Amino acid sequence: MLKFDNVSKSFWTGKQRKVILDRASFSIEIGNSLGILARNGTGKTTIINMMAGLEKPDEGHIRRDCRISFPLGFMGGLNNKHTARENVRFIAQLYGLDPDYVEAFCRWLVGIEEYFDMPVGTYSGGMKARLNFALLLALDFDMYLIDEGMPSTADVEFNKKAGDIMRERLESTTLVVVSHQAKTLEKFCRSAAVLLDGQLYMFDTLEEAKAFYDYEAQS
Repeated sequence: MLKFDNVSKSFWTGKQRKVILDRASFSIEIGNSLGILARNGTGKTTIINMMAGLEKPDEGHIRRDCRISFPLGFMGGLNNKHTARENVRFIAQLYGLDPDYVEAFCRWLVGIEEYFDMPVGTYSGGMKARLNFALLLALDFDMYLIDEGMPSTADVEFNKKAGDIMRERLESTTLVVVSHQAKTLEKFCRSAAVLLDGQLYMFDTLEEAKAFYDYEAQS
């Protein structure tokens, strides 16, 4: 379970204080994938970074009783000077996993052949996205954090393999997807929440969350 207990987070923009969460309390249970709708600029990336432990709250407590992934799209763990092989083997060791398995899994899924043994800094944006997603899946978490949906690449084979693996993982894991578009959440989330004015409003269905989200946008 992931639980936020009376959590507050805000930033000073230079002109005013921007509130992301204001004494917010909510929990996400394992086995219940959740979509979070939030307008651009309201703190989507901040809240998902807080879930991962990359950012700390100003006040309150965040309790993590499960293995939670780094956010998809977070490349801070990869060293651009090192090859994909060197990166994934090092990260596998940090998580206590077999480096041979993690390397073989990532090589197979990413499918970049000889580039796997070249520095990550030479990769295109699409290649980096594929490597990051492959590493996310290789590490086998209880809860996966996705900011603005799955990576969109031109590689049809990668998209199919990665999509099949993620759908299989969802049978025993949990996905948290944060986006400003309800359509992004439809494939993977049945329940949803809306981030608004520092609070996370939870709904049983995506349809209910979308109706509230659309109503507030028009207000």
